[in-house]
Amino acid sequence: MQGDIANAKAAYQDYLTLWKDADADPELAPPQIYNLLGFLTMTGEDPLMLWARSRLTQEGLVEPLSLRLAHGYRRATGDTASFDKEWAQAMRLVLATFREQQRKHGAGPYHFQRQSEVPTDTQALGGYGNPARPVGLIYSMFRPSDDACQYSLFIPANQFAVVSLRQLAEMATEILREVELATECRVLASEVESAVVKYGRVKEATGGEVWAYEVDGYGNQLFMDDANIPGLLSLPYFGCCSLGDAVYQQTRRHVLSDTNPYFFRGSAAEGIGGPHVGLDMIWPMSLITRALTSNDDAEIAQCLFWIKRTQAETGFIHEAFQKDNSAKFTRSWFAWGNSLLGEFIVKLSQERPVLLKGS
Repeated sequence: MQGDIANAKAAYQDYLTLWKDADADPELAPPQIYNLLGFLTMTGEDPLMLWARSRLTQEGLVEPLSLRLAHGYRRATGDTASFDKEWAQAMRLVLATFREQQRKHGAGPYHFQRQSEVPTDTQALGGYGNPARPVGLIYSMFRPSDDACQYSLFIPANQFAVVSLRQLAEMATEILREVELATECRVLASEVESAVVKYGRVKEATGGEVWAYEVDGYGNQLFMDDANIPGLLSLPYFGCCSLGDAVYQQTRRHVLSDTNPYFFRGSAAEGIGGPHVGLDMIWPMSLITRALTSNDDAEIAQCLFWIKRTQAETGFIHEAFQKDNSAKFTRSWFAWGNSLLGEFIVKLSQERPVLLKGS
């Protein structure tokens, strides 16, 4: 379910740059589409609700379930009618789940565990994940890739949550006229942001700092990056920082180097993969994300070249390809990657059309 929702979200995200006004068919309004998923407004001990909310990552709650997409849709169209009482109720549930998953008062009701030969398909300790100290960060069971978190405090999702909570506060104030909801969102955003700064940075031997991928609040930190987003490379794309931010730039240098165990160089291309499909497999999504977070024309052009060269004459973006042989790939049709590419091409056509002519 999480992957399906992410794919649907990405498809709609493409259209935000093309939406001209609020006269678009209301049936296509993303907030209404996602309300129809149903489990957002389920209450009590409904088995589907418990499964969905335990299996989804923070990314699953923040992005597909309307926050980023709804904010972008509203800004693109000016439409406010779609943000009804049902949507407001759903947003209160997201906020409550974030609070609950700070785990200040115990592990909470949401857990996920199943039998699998792949360790990253399930979670440890009864499905609650490895121990982490409740320091104000929001816990995650799984990464955007659907792989289990090693440490339960996933830094990119917490940074993304800060941005989205502030966007929700804006909408609660301007559309819903709910001052209390807006205040709660801002308070939580500030708390999470402070915890991210305090616990989410890795100090280098040279004295610099980079963002960690995951931490546990006890002092253990994991540095890596995964092609799926949000991740460290994609932080500016989600509005978590500026492209020129010093900590981000230092993090970016490490992410796009051998310091990252899932960064692969080969004769076909170089890029980021992840544990989901194995070593030496580059995800085209990472090439698109790299280009989306660059101001360097040469770097963007190089990413375009790799993207075009590694589609194995299929005309579509794949999930991943082998670093030395792009004809060896997974998933001939990967909606999330293709949708992200569409967003990237539209952005280039508006900001750097000359690069498209050269490709």
